[in-house]
This record gives sequence, C-alpha cells and structure tokens, in this order.
Amino acid sequence: MQSIYEKYHLKNVINASGRMTALGVSTPKAEVVEVVNYGMNHYFELKDLVNKTGEYIAKLLGVEGAVVVASASAGIAQTVAAVIIKDDADLLLNLHSSDKQVAREIIVPKGHNVNFGAPVDTMVALGGGKVVEAGFANECSAANVAARITPQTAAILYIKSHHTVQKSMLSVADAAAVAKAHNLPLIVDAAAEEDLTAYYHMGADLVIYSGGKAIEGPTSGLVTGRKQYVEWVKLQSSGIGRAMKIGKEGILGLTHAIEVYLTAKKETGQEMVEKMAPFIRDLNAIPGISAKIVWDAAGRDIARTEISFDEKAIGKNTFEIMRQLKQGATAIYFREYKANEGKVEADVRSVTPPQLEVISSHIRKLVTGA
Repeated sequence: MQSIYEKYHLKNVINASGRMTALGVSTPKAEVVEVVNYGMNHYFELKDLVNKTGEYIAKLLGVEGAVVVASASAGIAQTVAAVIIKDDADLLLNLHSSDKQVAREIIVPKGHNVNFGAPVDTMVALGGGKVVEAGFANECSAANVAARITPQTAAILYIKSHHTVQKSMLSVADAAAVAKAHNLPLIVDAAAEEDLTAYYHMGADLVIYSGGKAIEGPTSGLVTGRKQYVEWVKLQSSGIGRAMKIGKEGILGLTHAIEVYLTAKKETGQEMVEKMAPFIRDLNAIPGISAKIVWDAAGRDIARTEISFDEKAIGKNTFEIMRQLKQGATAIYFREYKANEGKVEADVRSVTPPQLEVISSHIRKLVTGA
C-alpha cells in the first residue's frame, strides 16, 4: 500500500526540535487515537459535550472549571475576549465594532510580548484587547506591572514560555498578587508547560495549555480556572470562538489524553541524559563540533543536547548547515534559537536512538564530506 509520504510526495521528518506546531506537535498514544476515532463516528449535543467534559477535566485536576478549545493560541484570544465581554450579550456579538466604553487593555510584561509562531499581540487583538507593555525588554517587576494599571485595564497576561525573556522577570505568583490587589483577572499562557495545576494554585484566574504538547493529545487547547471566568470563555462559541471551534473528536481526544497524562510514567530529564550519551559521544568525535547537555531554559525537567559549530573550521555557517539538514528525503529539524551564535539544540523526546545515529551521520557527512 502506498504510504501517505509517497502519495503526497512528503518528506520524512526527524523531529529534534521538540513539540513544535510547525512539525505537527506530538504523536498521541493509540488509546487517545481510538477515542478520537470514536468521537468522529458518533453524534453529541455539542454544548452538553463541552460542559460535561469540562466538568470531568475540572474534577480530575481539582480546579473550579475547564473547557477544551481549538488551540492554546485560540485560548489566548478567547480568554481575552471573555474578560472584556464578561456576559454582555451585545458585546459578544459586536466585539470589534462596538463603541461601548469597556476596559480593553491587557497588561503584558514587555519581555513576554513575543512571537511564538504568531505574535502574542495579534492573539490579544483577536480577542478585542489592546496590549499595554510593562517594564523593559530585560526586566519587569511587580511594581512595573502595577504602575501600568488604569481604569481601562481588563486583565494581566503572563506568558510562561521558553520564548520569553527569563531573567529579571516577575514570577506568576508575583503577577497574581498584583492582579488580586487591583481586583483584576490574571491570565497565564502555559502552552507547553507540564504541570496542569501549579499556576491555578499560584492564583491565576485562567490558565491556557496546548493539548498537543506535553499532554500529547490531538490538536487542541485547554483552559482551566475560576468557574465564572471559564463560563465566560464558553460564551465565546457564539462570538469569536465560532471561527476557532474544536470538533467533537478533539474534545473527547483531549479529555482522554489528560486522563492518560495524569497517570502515565513520564520520561525524566535524567533518562533523556542517558539516551543522549552515545549521541553526544558521536558528535564530539566530529571535527569542528562540540556537544554537551543543557537544561530547559524555562525550568522544565527536560535535558537537551547543545551542538556548537566551529564555523571557521567547518567553512559553513550554522544557518547553512541547518538548511542543508532539511534537504533530501529526510528533513532533520533542531531548535535553532541560538543559530546566530553557532549553536543549536536537539530535543530527543520524539527521537529514537536509531534516529539519533542518523542525525549524527548526516552532520558528519555535511561537515567532513565523509
């Protein structure tokens, strides 16, 4: 039988970049796929499905409320819309055209106003909000956030991600304290984070997760938080959420994936270190290359291989090496955030030991011609 790759002339991919949207994020377990398939082949009252699965997830996590949405980015847009609209039926239908005088400003630390594949600012604008930056690109304190609060402030948005500036930034707990002191909701975008309850317990009113990243569900998103705010998020299905709706199969698939995630044994950072040991030895034997273990910049228990290229000795810059590794029948992808420094990272969570040998072999061939 002709494979999907053959039928559509697609490249095979070795994903050493991690759970990235550009490569399809993750590969759900067979039992999650089975539930997705069941959902696709049966009918439900969608509002009932949304409400009942939300209640089930909330009970699993020990939070007040939960709702499955189309993606984490949809979660940003819909939570912003929720805190602006609340239960205003007219504003729900006329969010962007209404001239009602309502608070629309969303305070974001300047170092959090990033492009994660799309700009945070754009997601906020989709939700009818306007980003107001607090602090500086390399520093933001609780006082910096508090200083930006006005009667036009609708919420504080905190982006917990490796994409953001890490140093000299206030913590989620700090942001929650400011929000509480000013009677404002705190939204935390924790798309790739692994702990599904920590930020809620730190005081966040709404927390957003990607369903396809750490949870390894289908393409989807999860919003948890205080019951009233979650109910306002649900209302968005009759507003901007209509354009970013999730199907029955995604709702059921993510609900089951969360249940599996909470009980499954997770690969530890130390296990990743052990898995990478032969790979690092192979890389360090290649002239012009050095490799070592590095840990996740956002503090997660994820170990990666940092590969440094001596561009002068090799005669190619790192961007060119990365471009060439994506050519041919099998495309190899790394985390390229530091490619301008001659460094990339390999995330091995979705890579098998034989694939690691393929990667080191391809690099050796590119660098030495052997």
